[in-house]
Amino acid sequence: MNETFQRAVSAVAESNLLVVATGAGMSKESGIPTFRDSLDGLWARYDPQELATREGFRHDPPRVWGWYNYRRKLISELEPHGGHRAIARLEALLPQVVVVTQNIDGFHRLAGSTGVLELHGNINRFKCYDRDHPVEEEVPLACQDGPVEPPRCGRCGSPLRPDVVWFGEMLPPGVFEQAETLARSCDAMLVVGTSGIVYPAAALPMSARSGGATVIEVNVEPSEVTPTVDVFLQGAAGEVLPALVAAVEEERSRAN
Repeated sequence: MNETFQRAVSAVAESNLLVVATGAGMSKESGIPTFRDSLDGLWARYDPQELATREGFRHDPPRVWGWYNYRRKLISELEPHGGHRAIARLEALLPQVVVVTQNIDGFHRLAGSTGVLELHGNINRFKCYDRDHPVEEEVPLACQDGPVEPPRCGRCGSPLRPDVVWFGEMLPPGVFEQAETLARSCDAMLVVGTSGIVYPAAALPMSARSGGATVIEVNVEPSEVTPTVDVFLQGAAGEVLPALVAAVEEERSRAN
């Protein structure tokens, strides 16, 4: 075990509060294309801004609903990878683990993580367009590809939309504030698969550093975050995280 890896293992193993901040690279390893990568087939001719703004939905609800229906179908055929499962396993090893994710696929919870803050929402959760009424019942996938007429809100009749953060929208109330408080009070932060350019999420590692935490980045290549972290572990999350968690488990078992 090299010195850099050991430093990461010790920082995680000694944490009373570990925050894991994940970005699009985490989902991409499960086979989920990033937002722009997935503009193919019927959707290749559209600008992403047309498919992820309130204005785009107001102009053509079936087109936007159909796009998200397509994305949901892609995600439904995939599953969490070893990195997701390794993060979930940390909950049995450490006093407190919180995942703060920019991803909307729900894979952290599916892998077993219970403390998850979804900064950008969840593609399988819905609300109405006009009044943000939440939808409690399951919304089935449409079989066809292409534009699909969205269902209507049972309370006000407004068309439903995915409960995700579109371009130009604010994050869900209180979620980022909670994430920032956790970042400032954590002992260590794992930053996984993020480009470090999407704010305000990109500010969380700096908040952790300012609070005295050890910040560890796991990424296939250096990001905008890399120059500011304490430890950089280069590689795929599905390979690095299981090895890291196995070493943390061994170190904690020796300490006990």
